[in-house]
Amino acid sequence: MTTTAATPPRPRAAIAERTLRTDRWWLTPLLTFLGLAGFLVYATVRIFVDDYYWVDEFHYLAPFYSPCLADSCVPGSSHFLGSPFPQLPSWMSPAMIILALPGGFRATCYYYRKSYYRSFWLSPPACAVPDGHKKYTGETKFPLLVQNVHRYFFYAAILVGAVLTYDAFLSFHGKDGGFGIGLGTVILWINVVLIWAYTLGCHSCRNIVGGRLTHFSKHPVRYWLWTQVGKLNKRHQLFAWLSMFSVVAADAYVWAVAAGMTDLRIFN
Repeated sequence: MTTTAATPPRPRAAIAERTLRTDRWWLTPLLTFLGLAGFLVYATVRIFVDDYYWVDEFHYLAPFYSPCLADSCVPGSSHFLGSPFPQLPSWMSPAMIILALPGGFRATCYYYRKSYYRSFWLSPPACAVPDGHKKYTGETKFPLLVQNVHRYFFYAAILVGAVLTYDAFLSFHGKDGGFGIGLGTVILWINVVLIWAYTLGCHSCRNIVGGRLTHFSKHPVRYWLWTQVGKLNKRHQLFAWLSMFSVVAADAYVWAVAAGMTDLRIFN
């Protein structure tokens, strides 16, 4: 309706309620908070354990400690890149060095940003629910200003995924030194597949393979890659959660076997 001088616009109605939504809008941010908080608690505990991350008998290396890059690593666990870092202080573990790369990749991920903005910062907690803060500044101030380095963490995540794949190949190790498969081998490979599905479905990857092109028809290979990444990108949220749970499951299993639990052997 068009307003005139004779019919001035009416002021917006004052609503006392925080939101008029009647559904359980708080359930999703609550579950997200519990899931992310659980992962952070496990990761924090794990990096301070500094033990039980290498099973020499079957060549299982826990993902949280891969690659192990310090002289203080358990013998045999630095099988790929050696030990570029010296002996670490007693309070520091090799996991603290490497987890900065996949941790930074996930912390700056577009999906995870939405998740912890809503669940931890209530900014906003859900659609049609007011922001939990009086002032909205977006990502224009430190530390949120560095969120755009996500594209660089993507390259680091590619390296980490390649190392975890190498570790999974090494897990085909039997008791007698030959070829073997255990439950740990299967778990490590499931984790690798989900890690790659999450990493390659990243928005940055989609832009890298298909960005800066005017005509897809002139670049059929890049167009095909772009469409494949797009399929993963459509399920980016799903793979973000599945890969987060799988890396914890793989790490916890290696931890348990290294601490003395019997590995279920499928072959040799």
